[in-house]
Amino acid sequence: MNQYLLNGKLTAKPGHQDALAAILLQASHLVATAKGCRLYVIGTDKADSHSVYVTEIWDSKEDHDQSLNVEGVRELIMKAMPLLDGPPAKGQELEIIGGAGV
Repeated sequence: MNQYLLNGKLTAKPGHQDALAAILLQASHLVATAKGCRLYVIGTDKADSHSVYVTEIWDSKEDHDQSLNVEGVRELIMKAMPLLDGPPAKGQELEIIGGAGV
């Protein structure tokens, strides 16, 4: 099992967390159609009014990388960039070794 898991945190400019989350939710619907996408979920933390979290599971890192070619994804990225408070931090990349639901 060489599935690829990515945990990411995007920090929005003050007052833009909801707009950023909405864009990422749109992206989730697009990448759900991509080869190898097993999970793409968006979350927020009630204690942090600026960040949006993305957790992704893919059959491989290559499938994840290819998801950028899904129609509409790059446009959503460009729409989200002005809402970010700085460049996105590199997400936590993990290899899944097992567990419930995998």
